[in-house]
Amino acid sequence: MAHQTLRSAYDRLSDRLNKFPQGAPPTELLHQILQLLFSEKEADLVSLLPIKPFTAKQAADAWKVGETEARNKLDALADRAILLDFVSKSGNRRYMLPPPMVGFFEFSMMRVREDLDQKALAELYHQYVVVQEDFGRELFSGGETQFGRTLVREEALPQDDALRVLDYERATEVINTATHIGIAMCHCRHIAMHRGHACDAPMNICMTFNTGADTLIRHGHVRRIDKAECHDLLQEAKAHNLVQFGENAQQNVSFICNCCGCCCEAMLAARRFAVMRPVHTTNFLPEINDEACTGCGKCVSICPVEALSLVSAHDPNNHNRKTAQLQEDRCLGCGVCVKPCSKVAITLTPRKERVLTPANSIHRVTVQAIERGKLQNLLFDNQVYESHRALGAVLGVIFKLPPVKQAMAKQQMDSRYVDKLLAKQQ
Repeated sequence: MAHQTLRSAYDRLSDRLNKFPQGAPPTELLHQILQLLFSEKEADLVSLLPIKPFTAKQAADAWKVGETEARNKLDALADRAILLDFVSKSGNRRYMLPPPMVGFFEFSMMRVREDLDQKALAELYHQYVVVQEDFGRELFSGGETQFGRTLVREEALPQDDALRVLDYERATEVINTATHIGIAMCHCRHIAMHRGHACDAPMNICMTFNTGADTLIRHGHVRRIDKAECHDLLQEAKAHNLVQFGENAQQNVSFICNCCGCCCEAMLAARRFAVMRPVHTTNFLPEINDEACTGCGKCVSICPVEALSLVSAHDPNNHNRKTAQLQEDRCLGCGVCVKPCSKVAITLTPRKERVLTPANSIHRVTVQAIERGKLQNLLFDNQVYESHRALGAVLGVIFKLPPVKQAMAKQQMDSRYVDKLLAKQQ
């Protein structure tokens, strides 16, 4: 009976996690992960929380306990980076359960912790996220809009193209405009270290920004730094040929990971699930000058997603000569390949069609929910009475979407009220 109760609590938590647009398929591995991160009682309580930000009063209503007791439980979960807490514009403290990716999976490995068996977690995460295909397919195959994007290597761009780079495409601008900045361990390389496969790339170089950084700093999960130190760390990351992978949003970006091709889950996913476009690319592509290319292979070995290879140059005077070749559908457009080329045979050029980046996290999550058939979870969350402000924010995004996406939204909502609102906008 105890075992059945344990399983049902984690089953309910698993169902709760899958209300997110980026869910987590329920497998035995996920159950094992959740059992390491949550007690049975915690799993039961968290399964009752809404997917939109909520107050201690709302949690108390869902849990049928007093508000003070609910707040104490919520704060304890925030101390362990299971929940995030923040002060809203209205001055109320709100809480939210972040999705597993990018969220509490990563937070559990972003520093050394004595309260968790991180070695066991590392192996479970690797098996669940990297080895098994269920999680990747669930995360990436449901729609075109993903949670992460590549930031271009600014110094790799020719001067005449530099003006075409928008501010939100620059890692330097993300740093310059951040209200809070925190630094933590790269959870991917931390996992690789526990598994005996870590590379020599810097470990303490994972960047968090703005509201997310604020809560993680307050609870001791990341180290507060200033903008000058963050720029220094960015340069260190570039010196190690790491790719800047950030939140897929123009405003209030919450993170930038500095990714290697061997350990980092985003780069591994970009290779393994390339056809699904799991990582949004930059608006640039490398162009190779075949005449200048000597076939040294430096760009091939440095590419984190194996988008470059050496092929015959078809040189009638030198049958052994090779040249680099780009596979465009795999390329992130990061620009990491430009600097190592001593012959200046690689330059970045604009893509034919610009890659669209959601305005902010609400925009991204709403479009992801529409594409994955989970919009009703954002609009009509019956766990706790709905927030009119959250509903308004989601509807505001829908009103600005193209007609095709609006039609998908209407089909999922099945609401006469929303139908009338959309009709007024047309």
